[in-house]
Amino acid sequence: MKPEFPDLPTKTLAVKLSKLGERSVRAHHPWIFSDSIVKINKEGTYGDVAVIFALNSNKAIGVGLFDPGSPIRIKMLHFDEGAKLSAEFFRQKIENAFELRQPLLKTKTNSYRLLFGENDGFPGFIADVYADILVIKLYSAIWWPYLETIVNELISISKVKTVVLRLGRNVQKEATHGFNDGQVIFGTLKNETIVFQEHGIKFSANVIHGHKTGYFLDHRLNRKKVGALSRNKTVLDVFAYAGGFSVHALANEAKEVTSLDISNQALELAFANGKLNPHSGKHTVVAADAFDQLEQWVNENRRFDVVVIDPPSFAKRASEIAVAQKKYAQLARLGASLTEKKGLLVLASCSSRVTASDFFNINEQALKSSGRKFELIQITEHDIDHPVSFPEGVYLKCGYYRFKL
Repeated sequence: MKPEFPDLPTKTLAVKLSKLGERSVRAHHPWIFSDSIVKINKEGTYGDVAVIFALNSNKAIGVGLFDPGSPIRIKMLHFDEGAKLSAEFFRQKIENAFELRQPLLKTKTNSYRLLFGENDGFPGFIADVYADILVIKLYSAIWWPYLETIVNELISISKVKTVVLRLGRNVQKEATHGFNDGQVIFGTLKNETIVFQEHGIKFSANVIHGHKTGYFLDHRLNRKKVGALSRNKTVLDVFAYAGGFSVHALANEAKEVTSLDISNQALELAFANGKLNPHSGKHTVVAADAFDQLEQWVNENRRFDVVVIDPPSFAKRASEIAVAQKKYAQLARLGASLTEKKGLLVLASCSSRVTASDFFNINEQALKSSGRKFELIQITEHDIDHPVSFPEGVYLKCGYYRFKL
């Protein structure tokens, strides 16, 4: 039985910020930290409407949602003026996001991120589509008062038949108003594993129990590029998870693909995803710690024509940056040792705290230390359904390195 959407009354808060905070709002930054608030007319709770007024006037310069459980106390939705958070307000924002994704949807792709949090004006709110299934992931309790309105608009615009709700850990710690993580809140779900396409290649995602919303859509463009470069090649996919790079390589007639991940469960999915598409190449899965296994293969003089290393985030907080940088350098050196003559090494990072300039500099220094001549032939970032509208929204960076010898 599906729970009723909560009817949660919200208050309107009048807020004034420090000069630094006001400058941030005028620059359309979506985060207001608690120490930037100098005056607020009443105590707020989750989802209350925070109207930001200019310090030296009573002119509204933006509207956000109040989040008492986060150091980012106000998440901004609208800038330069006031706004009424009506169905029409949310519909317009969703329509803008949907229009931005249209070039992708004109390809053989029916999986995409419809709402990318702050970057689409929905801080802490993710909406991913897999075929005709919409998966919403809430990372903040500020959205409960508006959830029914937004869900209705998402269904209307995307034309999905089913909606699944996923809840972030912090959201699960607060009142969830009768909802559970992985709950179907609209339509029916015959199978929690959904088959979808990206650029004509079939994959599957578990929308109930899979990581985040079930799959990682952000690397779609890179998976396609690697696939196109893998014909008649031997390919190593490190931190393979569900086999994104592996499956594209196999579908593009790679001779042999090795998927390496520490999770047996992930590798089972990677192997199954490979079988969704016709291929003649050999697919081997190896469950092991990536660093240990790569070292072993280096000692055994193993080589691959194409090596893809796409680790999880190594730096989720500032204190982890130095260790992350060392790990990226280690992986680049190992990758260089495992790549064949004139082979291709693809190095990626999803650690937002490690900047692109630092990441590519680390790679360059590590590859130079290998003594091999190489060329950085391409740099890529987020795919079209992961637009970036503020500096902290940038996290994905990927470099393609071609060895000359």
